[in-house]
Amino acid sequence: MTACSRSIVSRQTLPHQDLARRVTRALAHPLRKPLAAHTREAFARAQQWRHRRGAAPLILDAGCGVGLSTRRLAAQHPAAAVIGVDRSADRLSRDHGRLPDNALLVRAELVDFWRLALAEGWRPAQHYLLYPNPYPKAAHLKMRWQGHPVLPVILALGGRLELRSNWRLYVEEFALAVTQATGVAAEAQPFAPGEACLTPFEHKYHASGQALWRLVVELPHAPGLVPGGALPSVEERD
Repeated sequence: MTACSRSIVSRQTLPHQDLARRVTRALAHPLRKPLAAHTREAFARAQQWRHRRGAAPLILDAGCGVGLSTRRLAAQHPAAAVIGVDRSADRLSRDHGRLPDNALLVRAELVDFWRLALAEGWRPAQHYLLYPNPYPKAAHLKMRWQGHPVLPVILALGGRLELRSNWRLYVEEFALAVTQATGVAAEAQPFAPGEACLTPFEHKYHASGQALWRLVVELPHAPGLVPGGALPSVEERD
């Protein structure tokens, strides 16, 4: 192990005491955030690309960063249509080799992209959340996906959802949120990627000797999980 990366430091040592309340609120109150124009346009292009892939199983790489994970997932699943989404044009523009024909990189706001995907009936076979920003300060719970109002949309898309992080508490919180929202049992488990790291972050953390954690859960497609009015209307999508 020769790499050097800092471990996550937080004063929070247990699942956040406000997590259950945040999840309950997300399940009861619609998210009415206006859609970003560039995300509407990006989603429309992604929709057209996906249609050209026919009945290929869909894999979403949410928060794909530089797109290395999208490339690797596409190589591992040549029969699938793999879409990587990230909000940073700079990250997406970095050269990590040729993009496979069955992969697409999209610059978009994830919260809006997820809402559009669910509104259009997308049903990913696999859905990855690889090393999201942990926001380790307890005051930032609402910025973690498990504390964010978009959580019901993420879960409602269904499929095989996989979250990975180098912060065990993040994965444990997400597992609690999944079970509270859906009733499906989920748990954090230790994870050793070996030589098959999907992202540069994963490679760096693993090479530094940090413990890695993941959650894998099979979820039904369940749009009813999202409170009424939370998804974009036809007028907003056009």
